Amino acid sequence: MLAGKDRGKTGKVLSVLEGRVVIEGLNTIKKHQRAKKQGQKGQIITKERAVDRSNVQIVCPKCGKPTRIGHQVVGDRKIRICKKCQAEF
Repeated sequence: MLAGKDRGKTGKVLSVLEGRVVIEGLNTIKKHQRAKKQGQKGQIITKERAVDRSNVQIVCPKCGKPTRIGHQVVGDRKIRICKKCQAEF
Protein backbone atom coordinates (compact mmCIF):
# COMPACT_ATOMS: atom_id res chain seq x y z
CA MET A 1 0.00 0.00 0.00
CA LEU A 2 1.49 3.33 -1.02
CA ALA A 3 -1.08 5.71 0.45
CA GLY A 4 -3.83 5.92 3.04
CA LYS A 5 -4.10 4.80 6.65
CA ASP A 6 -2.49 1.41 5.88
CA ARG A 7 0.56 2.87 4.11
CA GLY A 8 3.55 0.50 4.10
CA LYS A 9 1.53 -2.64 4.82
CA THR A 10 1.27 -5.62 2.49
CA GLY A 11 -1.48 -8.11 1.76
CA LYS A 12 -2.93 -10.49 -0.79
CA VAL A 13 -5.14 -9.11 -3.59
CA LEU A 14 -8.64 -10.58 -3.25
CA SER A 15 -10.35 -8.98 -6.26
CA VAL A 16 -9.96 -6.32 -8.96
CA LEU A 17 -12.97 -4.15 -9.85
CA GLU A 18 -12.67 -1.52 -12.63
CA GLY A 19 -9.41 0.10 -11.55
CA ARG A 20 -9.93 -0.61 -7.86
CA VAL A 21 -8.50 -3.49 -5.82
CA VAL A 22 -9.54 -5.20 -2.59
CA ILE A 23 -6.59 -6.27 -0.42
CA GLU A 24 -6.91 -8.80 2.39
CA GLY A 25 -6.79 -7.16 5.82
CA LEU A 26 -6.21 -3.60 4.55
CA ASN A 27 -8.49 -0.55 4.28
CA THR A 28 -11.01 -2.09 6.69
CA ILE A 29 -14.22 -0.44 7.83
CA LYS A 30 -16.74 -1.33 10.51
CA LYS A 31 -20.28 -1.90 9.31
CA HIS A 32 -23.24 -2.00 11.68
CA GLN A 33 -25.58 -4.79 10.65
CA ARG A 34 -29.18 -4.88 11.79
CA ALA A 35 -30.74 -8.11 13.07
CA LYS A 36 -32.41 -10.00 10.22
CA LYS A 37 -34.95 -11.96 12.28
CA GLN A 38 -36.62 -11.35 15.59
CA GLY A 39 -34.56 -12.76 18.45
CA GLN A 40 -31.30 -12.31 16.53
CA LYS A 41 -28.76 -9.72 17.62
CA GLY A 42 -27.33 -6.97 15.49
CA GLN A 43 -23.57 -6.96 15.07
CA ILE A 44 -20.60 -4.92 13.93
CA ILE A 45 -18.70 -6.45 11.01
CA THR A 46 -15.21 -5.49 9.83
CA LYS A 47 -14.95 -5.51 6.06
CA GLU A 48 -12.28 -4.68 3.45
CA ARG A 49 -13.05 -1.82 1.08
CA ALA A 50 -11.71 -1.29 -2.42
CA VAL A 51 -8.82 1.12 -2.90
CA ASP A 52 -7.65 2.74 -6.16
CA ARG A 53 -5.03 0.75 -8.04
CA SER A 54 -2.69 3.75 -8.14
CA ASN A 55 -2.26 3.41 -4.36
CA VAL A 56 -0.90 -0.15 -4.48
CA GLN A 57 2.23 -1.69 -5.95
CA ILE A 58 3.64 -5.20 -6.37
CA VAL A 59 6.31 -6.29 -3.88
CA CYS A 60 9.32 -8.16 -5.25
CA PRO A 61 9.77 -11.57 -3.56
CA LYS A 62 13.58 -11.35 -3.76
CA CYS A 63 14.41 -7.81 -2.59
CA GLY A 64 11.14 -7.23 -0.65
CA LYS A 65 10.65 -3.70 -2.01
CA PRO A 66 7.68 -2.22 -3.88
CA THR A 67 8.61 -2.20 -7.54
CA ARG A 68 7.40 -1.74 -11.08
CA ILE A 69 7.23 -4.74 -13.41
CA GLY A 70 9.29 -5.19 -16.55
CA HIS A 71 8.96 -7.87 -19.20
CA GLN A 72 11.72 -9.89 -20.81
CA VAL A 73 11.57 -12.49 -23.57
CA VAL A 74 13.59 -15.62 -22.82
CA GLY A 75 13.43 -18.16 -25.64
CA ASP A 76 9.74 -18.44 -26.48
CA ARG A 77 8.51 -17.31 -23.02
CA LYS A 78 7.77 -13.81 -21.77
CA ILE A 79 8.68 -13.40 -18.08
CA ARG A 80 8.08 -10.66 -15.52
CA ILE A 81 11.13 -9.03 -13.90
CA CYS A 82 11.66 -6.62 -11.01
CA LYS A 83 12.80 -3.18 -12.23
CA LYS A 84 14.96 -2.67 -9.09
CA CYS A 85 16.90 -5.95 -8.75
CA GLN A 86 16.22 -7.60 -12.17
CA ALA A 87 14.96 -10.82 -10.47
CA GLU A 88 12.30 -12.77 -12.33
CA PHE A 89 9.00 -13.78 -10.75
